[in-house]
Amino acid sequence: MTLYLLRHGETVWNTQGRFQGQLDSPLTLKGIAQADLIACRLAEEIPNPDHFELQVSPLGRARQTAGRIAASIPLFVKDEPRLMEVTIGSWDGMTLYEIGQEYPDALNGTDAFDWYFRSPDGETFEQIRARASAWLADIVATPTIAISHGLTGRIIRGVYLGLSQREMLTLPVPQNGFYRLQDGQVNFIE
Repeated sequence: MTLYLLRHGETVWNTQGRFQGQLDSPLTLKGIAQADLIACRLAEEIPNPDHFELQVSPLGRARQTAGRIAASIPLFVKDEPRLMEVTIGSWDGMTLYEIGQEYPDALNGTDAFDWYFRSPDGETFEQIRARASAWLADIVATPTIAISHGLTGRIIRGVYLGLSQREMLTLPVPQNGFYRLQDGQVNFIE
């Protein structure tokens, strides 16, 4: 399997510390520049992309990034709902501060990496792991470029590497490069 896994460029809500989940905000100018630079670097990495599929989360920020990538690498963009960001239900679009104010006890005992799955109506870790596992199983024979999100990208890489939940949640989520998953290894390309 050859997979290039990208995260969307920086968004307005990223700069505000809002967890977007399955809501959306547009790319910032920096996010657009990130997407353009990644497109150039990806075109260098894959000089002949004809046999690749470009699968993209249907959320606007990923689609906006995909448009920038497709300008450099002319591939058909295919929506893939399993690449969508983890939803934290009614917490989507909120900051940690706002969650703490509206749900005062919900974040007790959490840290920067395990609060995502505390929402009473959000996706569970088991649900996103199953979603990522099923998607990886479906693309095993197809060279793929995928545009996803921070948390979902962590889980995809973690499933691929066979990591524990804690190890998955502490993986980095940069927006200035992409990951190549190949031959049981994950390499970051800046």
